[in-house]
Amino acid sequence: MDKFTTLTGIAAPLPLANVDTDKIIPARFLKTIKRSGLGVHLFDTLRFDAEGRERPEFVLNQEPYRKAEILIAHENFGCGSSREHAPWALLDFGIRCVIAPDFADIFNNNCYKNGILPVRLPRAVCDQLMEDARLGGNARVTVDLARQVVVRPNGEEIGFEIDAFRKHSLLNGLDDIGQTLQHAPQIDGYEARQRQEKSWMPAIAVV
Repeated sequence: MDKFTTLTGIAAPLPLANVDTDKIIPARFLKTIKRSGLGVHLFDTLRFDAEGRERPEFVLNQEPYRKAEILIAHENFGCGSSREHAPWALLDFGIRCVIAPDFADIFNNNCYKNGILPVRLPRAVCDQLMEDARLGGNARVTVDLARQVVVRPNGEEIGFEIDAFRKHSLLNGLDDIGQTLQHAPQIDGYEARQRQEKSWMPAIAVV
């Protein structure tokens, strides 16, 4: 998992509440277990019409937001089913941070497991950031995880809260497997002791 330290990028305003995971990535695209290739289907029903043509009014079909790395939305982002494909699609498109007043719990947890930072800020602040984002490509937003601040284009810093363990994991690029591998010496030591103390146990072959 890529580390998340400081991100400065284009922010796309999405002034919608209750954006569910089926909106983020429709169910018909869930046939794969690969994390790549899903970005083209991100917000498919909002980005494209029934013939597959782009809807020009949708923000991610507009410049400069085609290259957005930050998404700003309203309440209850990521509600609905628990599909992990939702953060996969966001990440594959290039989104590394979502800012909203709150998130559905499972989506929130899945973001952390995939290197996406979900930032909770009050609705009024999200609206301010959306106004900033509408200024275009020169109005870039910075998200500094180490300092726990979002920096508006005018330089104003807005603090946010994050669990210390999740912050550590993102800063160091540690997913669940990475967390386990941090303890590899202790695990290897335990296995070695088990082999000595219980030599009568059959060895388990690892394929």
